[in-house]
Amino acid sequence: MLARMSESAQTLDPEDRKIVTLARTTRARNAVPEGAAVRDETGRTYVAGSVALASLQLSALQTAVAMAVASGAKSLEAAAVVSEAEELAVADLAAVHDLGGPATPVLLAGPDGTVHTTTTAG
Repeated sequence: MLARMSESAQTLDPEDRKIVTLARTTRARNAVPEGAAVRDETGRTYVAGSVALASLQLSALQTAVAMAVASGAKSLEAAAVVSEAEELAVADLAAVHDLGGPATPVLLAGPDGTVHTTTTAG
């Protein structure tokens, strides 16, 4: 089962705020439906937007996880998605789970950067 909690009930860590800001900036700059950022076990961040090609469809979070893997990341500390969606896609959580494990937090924020939920990759 997914753990969910409102960010209004907890203080957002500065490093988590950073990945939310990076995801939000990427979404706005690239004019894509969603932006995402992940932080690996060394503190490096990987930022991506949605990919919508005729031959390839990836969510922003799937793209960010793929970038981390391609760059040699062994694990994830956290992930963030900025989107108008009300919940995270199962495939997005699965990608984070594959690299980061079930306890990896995934933050979902609206376009204004307000974090609505934190969900573990389960």
